[in-house]
Amino acid sequence: MIRVVQVALPALLLSVSTFSSAIDEPGNSNEVSQIEKITVTGSATANNKPVGTFGSLVSNLEYDPRVDLQSRNMAEAQADVTIRGGIFENTGFRIGSATLFDPQTGHYFAEIPIAQEMLSDANVLTGADNALVGVNSSVGTVSRDWIPIKTAGSVSIGAGNNNFNLQRIYSGVVLALGDVNDWTIGLEGEFSRSQSNGTIDNGDHDFQRASGRIQLVGPQSQTDLFFGTQEKFFGWPNMYTPFNFNETEDLDARLLILNHKQFYAQESTFEVSAYYRRHNGHYVLSRENPDIFEAFHETDVKSVAVSGRHAQTASFALNYSAQFIADGIKSTTLENNFTSRHYYKVSVLPEYTMDLNNDQQLTYRLGAAFDDTNRDSSQTSLIGDISLNTINADDTSQTVYLSYAQASQVPGYTAIGGSDTGGLFRSNYNLAREKTENLEVGLALERDTWRLDSAIFYRQDDDLTDWTYSLNSSSARSANSVDIKTLGLELLAIKRLDNAQIITSYTFLDKSEDYGTADIDASFYALNFPDHRVTLGIIWRPANMIEVRIDNEWRKQQENTLRNGEDDALFTHLTVKISPEQFTGLDIMLAADNLWNEAFEEIPGTPGRGEQYTLSATYRW
Repeated sequence: MIRVVQVALPALLLSVSTFSSAIDEPGNSNEVSQIEKITVTGSATANNKPVGTFGSLVSNLEYDPRVDLQSRNMAEAQADVTIRGGIFENTGFRIGSATLFDPQTGHYFAEIPIAQEMLSDANVLTGADNALVGVNSSVGTVSRDWIPIKTAGSVSIGAGNNNFNLQRIYSGVVLALGDVNDWTIGLEGEFSRSQSNGTIDNGDHDFQRASGRIQLVGPQSQTDLFFGTQEKFFGWPNMYTPFNFNETEDLDARLLILNHKQFYAQESTFEVSAYYRRHNGHYVLSRENPDIFEAFHETDVKSVAVSGRHAQTASFALNYSAQFIADGIKSTTLENNFTSRHYYKVSVLPEYTMDLNNDQQLTYRLGAAFDDTNRDSSQTSLIGDISLNTINADDTSQTVYLSYAQASQVPGYTAIGGSDTGGLFRSNYNLAREKTENLEVGLALERDTWRLDSAIFYRQDDDLTDWTYSLNSSSARSANSVDIKTLGLELLAIKRLDNAQIITSYTFLDKSEDYGTADIDASFYALNFPDHRVTLGIIWRPANMIEVRIDNEWRKQQENTLRNGEDDALFTHLTVKISPEQFTGLDIMLAADNLWNEAFEEIPGTPGRGEQYTLSATYRW
């Protein structure tokens, strides 16, 4: 059993994979990352593959108890990932030591063309950990690491209702590097595509992705060079507007990353990342009559980042992170007076550890982060937490912690750089730097066959950028600042049985808001959250050749003027996998998403997805 030594992490980020590693299928990544002593990451959902397309960074996050995913079409088409009641632009996506970024809008943060075999499972960072390493993501960060390449491969085909079809091939190889002891070079690549008419009318999609990586691994280092490209076309009624148009998006993302991770001394690491990202988008308000309104944009982002942990002594270590981002945008909808920006962030978090006795360890961290841009005011933020970890005689443990963290970010170009007098999406030139304060207390209990993680948090967001709607306005949505206070409770329990694993959670959110104006009838994002949410995931292996995975989510959503239909919903994702013993490496899967054909509008005014059934076959070698 893995014992969690790094106890200062928020409880819900701790060992989800403690019990899942023994039951997850071969090839899945439940890696132990040593960014900060021992941080155990893993999937918090039963299913690890989507139903209606190939996997991406957001696949199955809609059933992850740590996040709330609000999709248009499906998650892999366009999805807003929110954490703890924040909005989509409060969530960052971090690969290695760098936060990937789109300056136009957070709707495109997850347009990251990386095959899932190349990355660890998602680790959701909040509180002090997000304040330490997150960049322009004031509430949370979905963080993933580059994992070692393996000599393996697979080919997949799939079909389903709504004229769905999928083809995919992946291959990786690792070779010893000449006569150099303990050094290897790895190569891997994949090509994926999927297509369908959509689960509702005018909800079609056509996706393809190609990505490749070269990896050099030494006794204490790993260097990765990655390039990926992704093209996506998809449609959806009322995708961004409540005006009953059949809207479409055509997106093209290209990404180049160089990453190096170095281990040295004892429990010390250093990681540096550099990337270039270009994203092109073509939005059409009405596919039947594109001349009504269409928009083109192109964004370029260049960045370098460094993070690590330097252990000076057994009782003192220094956690640090820094990132520089330079971006630019060409757009047919901006005013062309705000089309580039430089971002700077530096954070330092000293860590002190004391052994109280043979079975208790007290860890406290206190530091700060500095954020700045060449166009906005700067902000210095306080970061701190204290935790007590107890290891019992039977190797079980419990952790209690208290955390306080400040964070800040600046609004994207769509919010601040377009027209402020009207148009389809109305900007606001008066938007200021957003500031967040998060206070939380948590408890984690780890036993031989079960684990419980719990947290209570209170967050205050000042000048949060939200998109709102007024019944008297011709704009589809307008950018407005809001002060919001959020109270939340999170409970996550994991139970391991002989041939099954159960993952269940409950979350509660309560908000009070102040927009400073009365001319707002609805909020698309800041007030689109579940008051109550329950998830239940089960992985069951009734026989050697049969595996059943099921994820369920029930939610009671806050009332919203724009939402059509009910405010509560029940979603189910079911997969049955058969692996015939006569054909080693062959998996046949029957999968269903939205099994009950729930019509709930995840984004108010935007139709929910329909049922999707697929039959697929994968051969692995």
